[in-house]
Amino acid sequence: MIEVKVFDGHSDLLYDVTRRRLAGETRVLERHHLERLRRGGIEGLMLAFWYNRGPHDETFWKDVPGAESPAARLEIMFRCARAELAQCPWLALVRSAQEAEAARAAGTLYAFFAVEGLSALGEDPSGIDLLADLGVRVGMLTWNEENAFASGAAQDPGKGLTPLGLEAVRRMEARGILPDVSHLNDAGFRDLINAAHGPVIASHSNCRALCDVPRNLTDEQLRAIRDTGGLVGLNVHHAFVHRDPALQTVETLARHAVHIAERIGVEHVACGFDFCEYMGPGNDGAKGLEDCSGVPELFRWLERFGMSETERRRIARENFLQLL
Repeated sequence: MIEVKVFDGHSDLLYDVTRRRLAGETRVLERHHLERLRRGGIEGLMLAFWYNRGPHDETFWKDVPGAESPAARLEIMFRCARAELAQCPWLALVRSAQEAEAARAAGTLYAFFAVEGLSALGEDPSGIDLLADLGVRVGMLTWNEENAFASGAAQDPGKGLTPLGLEAVRRMEARGILPDVSHLNDAGFRDLINAAHGPVIASHSNCRALCDVPRNLTDEQLRAIRDTGGLVGLNVHHAFVHRDPALQTVETLARHAVHIAERIGVEHVACGFDFCEYMGPGNDGAKGLEDCSGVPELFRWLERFGMSETERRRIARENFLQLL
């Protein structure tokens, strides 16, 4: 078994960074996460700004003054992220695959920025320019909610992109932000695919054929992503791996990878693990992938299922970095 270095194309660690820094902690990534990242072979991350759950939900935001609006929460997260990264000489913020490779050569981990929904922009898609200026490389129109741009996976599956959503897709593509469909409903997926002029990704979704939930993708949707030149990142969240709790395992997630590869080619499979165990009960990963230190076990299963060293390296890091 080769040692595989991994780029995780969807990480919510900035949620934990923000929560802990607002409580007075510093060097959160180093104190709470770095050891597991290293044990898991994680060389790079797509750090997502997930700010959609507000003060009326059971999250830390309920105790944060001035965090009532999505825009305020996103601004707070950016401020905490910048302060945290300033204390992480071992982690380089990058905007391109070339910068990521330079960080790798220098022996440091690297991170890109992503934004998980555009609700912070209100009804003004021109805010995408500011996100791009701040280094965002992947963007979702919505999380699970309905906003001015689109409806999420938890909403009416027949509501597609709004005119503002279509404008947002155009702006993202013009500014080098990859459109991400992972949290869109089915109609929004269709509209975004039809509007796109370049690659579209699903950064953290699995296969509906193996686990029939709205957050996963049908085979037809997999083919649509392939036809844009995009990719699909494997998601460890237990409820997206299998409906049967007994089959919510690392082996089953590896079968999702095989399914995607067989339907659309291994060059369109990547990692977008979405580890959230630090958010509390209900956010568990599949058995064997309770946190990122278990990632090597996924690649052991891919080897058992017959994937070559080249194929495993492509899934681990090369496909996503090539697209970026």
